[in-house]
Amino acid sequence: MASYIGRRKFLATLGGAAAVWPLIARAQQAGRLPTIGLLGVGTASGWVYFTGAFVHRLRELGWIEGRTVAIEYRWAEGRRERFSEIAAEFVGLKVDVIVTGGDAAAAAKQVTPVIPIVFALGLDPLGSGLVANLARPGGNVTGVSFQSVDIAGKRVELLHEIVPHLRRLAILVNVGNPQSVLEMGAAQAAARMLGLEVATFEFRRSEDIVPAFDALNGRVDAIYVCGDALVYINRNRINTLSVGLRLPTVHLAREFIEAGGLVSYGPSMLAQFRRAAEFVDTILRGAKPGDISVEQPTKFELAINLTTAKAIGLTIPPTLLGRADEVIE
Repeated sequence: MASYIGRRKFLATLGGAAAVWPLIARAQQAGRLPTIGLLGVGTASGWVYFTGAFVHRLRELGWIEGRTVAIEYRWAEGRRERFSEIAAEFVGLKVDVIVTGGDAAAAAKQVTPVIPIVFALGLDPLGSGLVANLARPGGNVTGVSFQSVDIAGKRVELLHEIVPHLRRLAILVNVGNPQSVLEMGAAQAAARMLGLEVATFEFRRSEDIVPAFDALNGRVDAIYVCGDALVYINRNRINTLSVGLRLPTVHLAREFIEAGGLVSYGPSMLAQFRRAAEFVDTILRGAKPGDISVEQPTKFELAINLTTAKAIGLTIPPTLLGRADEVIE
């Protein structure tokens, strides 16, 4: 009893026991394991490598699923209306932290201003208003930025380098995702700086993708694909349609290249989920999410699919192949 009172007095000197008492201690006092609510914006099968990387890093940090931590998995399957529904379910379950992709974090934040939220794939957390400041985000949200908006121009430059006849660029974007819309704007600006004509092809549902490709057929020379959960779910379809029209594509991550895209430039998504696990570890041990700086990636991977290049009759410059981190043949 004395040690308990002493610990309370010590914590009070840091600003009050109620404010900083580690979540793990609260959960244990309630007779349950600390619980993570994982809001997957895609499908269980599509996210298997991401959740695997996340759980593996948790284990390395001492959080063993079913023994020292519980994880509640829910899948939105690319349906944006599910983000808020799942977040509300997590509130009812009284999870200790919510982990999700970038755009779903905004929906979760609207549902709960209290439960800590960690995003693993924030396309533009500052520009979208998800956090007030990268260094000290404030509120209950923090995570790992993908910087997709910041490097949109680099992706456009890669397409310009790969496709010597590039004059007309299509931008495929889910306009229901505010962060994807920000990326679209950055890509448009970069394309115009290079003197390219830009045509935007919008969609909101999986059913809109084929009509969008029907509309761009014969009108463009290449496609910039903005990142999004719905795009990720439909990456095979998008790349099959692109190859069928012999159109080069650029994407935000290598997972799209493994699915038949031509080129990608961006951080490792697996690394981002491993880093998100470290954020969760820090929060479960008592840190406030608003005090944890949003992390920006320092390494960006260039991946090229030579099989796709051959299928669309395109020769990749040797200098670009030499710079690639991964070449799929």
